[in-house]
Amino acid sequence: MKISVIGSGYVGLVAGTCFAESGNDVICVDNDINKIRVLRKGQTPIYEPGLEELLKKNIKEKRLKFTNDLEKAVKHSEIIFLALPTPQSEDGSADLKHVLSVAEQIGKYINGYKIIVNKSTVPVGTAFKVRDIIKKHTKYEFDVVSNPEFLKEGAAINDFLKPDRVVIGTTSEKARKIMGDLYAPFVRTGKPILFMDELSAELTKYAANALLATKVTFMNEIANICERVGADVKYVRLGVGSDERIGPQFLFPGVGFGGSCFPKDIAALVKTSSDYGYDFQILKAVQNVNAEQKKLLVKKILKYFHNKLKGKTIAIWGLSFKPNTDDMREAPSITIINELLKNGAKIQAHDPVAINEAKKIFGKKIKYFKNNYDALKGAHALAIVTEWGEFRRPDFDRIKKLMKNCVIFDGRNIYEPEMMKETGITYYPIGRKVVNDK
Repeated sequence: MKISVIGSGYVGLVAGTCFAESGNDVICVDNDINKIRVLRKGQTPIYEPGLEELLKKNIKEKRLKFTNDLEKAVKHSEIIFLALPTPQSEDGSADLKHVLSVAEQIGKYINGYKIIVNKSTVPVGTAFKVRDIIKKHTKYEFDVVSNPEFLKEGAAINDFLKPDRVVIGTTSEKARKIMGDLYAPFVRTGKPILFMDELSAELTKYAANALLATKVTFMNEIANICERVGADVKYVRLGVGSDERIGPQFLFPGVGFGGSCFPKDIAALVKTSSDYGYDFQILKAVQNVNAEQKKLLVKKILKYFHNKLKGKTIAIWGLSFKPNTDDMREAPSITIINELLKNGAKIQAHDPVAINEAKKIFGKKIKYFKNNYDALKGAHALAIVTEWGEFRRPDFDRIKKLMKNCVIFDGRNIYEPEMMKETGITYYPIGRKVVNDK
């Protein structure tokens, strides 16, 4: 099939590359000419495991092209995916200016039947808005479909090529058949393509992310209770997660969630609910608890140092909001570092891939290190904020030699307290007992 993907950000680039990988003829469009130049060379502006290899392969085989010429892409394609940014407005709603502006241009360029697919996460009713705008500018037949993405950063390629499910919102039988054919190669193992109306498809994405964020937040609250009563959140998590009705996923406590999806999607769903006269109280609580959870590690550090951080150096391991990505949007590390700086601490930070992104946020306010051990030199404490695999089995003897004062605040519970007891290092986990406290 001939496909164009408008917007070569995270979602658009992954979608375009994966559609090309299944044999389609794909044109990715972006108005950033510098990004287009980089992509044409087979280089990715984002870090996502496996993406660059697939990108280079499909460029070489001439199934994947990049352009800033929207008109050419629209006229070339049967299916046009909109993978455009929908940033959060001040009132929490998703800003649709990019989506609606491109929809207007598409309407002017249509030269035959097209399927326009909303791949971006958009509020309920957006498909109808896009349809109305395009209809003003063309007499050709077209359909607007809602097809939300469910990609996890760090595992996006596998999620796209082997999805749990594909959600397609359309009431058009013609569009339904074509979209079913397009996604057929990705669901050969029997995973479902769920056809529904456009409104339900749009709400499904928000509902899924909101429920997962609620699950994370609930477990963080349980961890906070564990610390007060002396229970161990590890065992509570195992006991709860073994229930088939609940499952073990998203039950790991920590310093709160971040990223481009959960915070933005929750805010948008709260705003949409309010617009329709409904007070979504659970999600408001999730927002409040998550904001406080991001400060939890700082509170532990302040208490340990008797609220005197001036002149203290804190090493930070992990800056991205999760492992295997350089994405720092809404990352807990931002809140943690800003709070530590506000209290007079000096920061020595390391992340395997997110240092360049961190420099855009903090500039020269903190020091950056390519090696995780170098960040420990002369530090009075280590705070682990992102659970990168390379942090899980460090040389603890080396850590003790490098640090001025050896205490670890583990925001992701990547070490076992019993193991830490043997190292002699003071260890503060989340929802578990502190060990070697002096």
